Amino acid sequence: MNVAVLIPCHDEAPTIAGVVEAFQTALPSATIYVYDNNSKDGTPEIAKLAGATVRHEPMQGKGSVVRRMFADIEADFYVLVDGDGTYDAFIAPQMLAMASEQRLAMLVGRRVPTSSGAYRPGHEMGNRIFTESVAILFGASFHDIFSGYRVFSRAFVKSFPAFSRAFEIETEFTVHALTLRLPVAEVETIYKERPEGSSSKLNKYKDGIRILSTIMMLFKNERPFVFFSLLSILFFATALVLAYPVVVTFLETGLVPRFPTAILATGLAISALILFACALILDTVTKGRRELKLLHYLNAQNR
Repeated sequence: MNVAVLIPCHDEAPTIAGVVEAFQTALPSATIYVYDNNSKDGTPEIAKLAGATVRHEPMQGKGSVVRRMFADIEADFYVLVDGDGTYDAFIAPQMLAMASEQRLAMLVGRRVPTSSGAYRPGHEMGNRIFTESVAILFGASFHDIFSGYRVFSRAFVKSFPAFSRAFEIETEFTVHALTLRLPVAEVETIYKERPEGSSSKLNKYKDGIRILSTIMMLFKNERPFVFFSLLSILFFATALVLAYPVVVTFLETGLVPRFPTAILATGLAISALILFACALILDTVTKGRRELKLLHYLNAQNR
């Protein structure tokens, strides 16, 4: 079994050597790839000395690095892990065995913190909120959609239409798997506190807004019937509320004294009908796109 360990890195000099060495020990037959994303602290040189194959991706952002790694590297299974030293390398063989035996498209390492300092303040709650949101919008979800420790099959990697630029890439992984109903699973893995000298690149507010925007965009793209139907209902309900006093006055007096309100209500009602028509049309288009993505996945699986 040809296994590639993919480590996206940006300024991880304090931890990268330890991560590379741990995965070399845990998976001696795997090829360790470190993709440097414009580090300024000597991360690529340290990774190379530790024995990793080092490559570079100049376009900033984790999503950009993952897209490049998935395009460049050929393997049967891919282990994607952050280079910050917070994940347990020695559960990787178990994860690979499970992914291979169950023929999984994606296996997520569900983080179990070993100390209260493993998560930054607010991150655990934010993870829970976003995970529940994805479950509501896309159906049954994972318990940890932001885990940076995953195993992918070749079919998933080579059929994944990555478009995210930064940390929202994990959300895209999850939604892609859920909408295509691919075989996926979770396994618990310890999540350690960052070593001294290492710092998170995640911006709590900026990246949180970006992730929320990605979830809503994916909801619109993958479930357009529900998305546009909800907007249609909102517009139509508003039109009814505005039109009610106008209609009552007209029935009683035969006059329309609130002419601008009547025009607004009519416009909202027409918009509601247009939105519902969009929902029907885009739902048909999305089903065709989903079938095409599934065919790409199946084609990659059989190669």
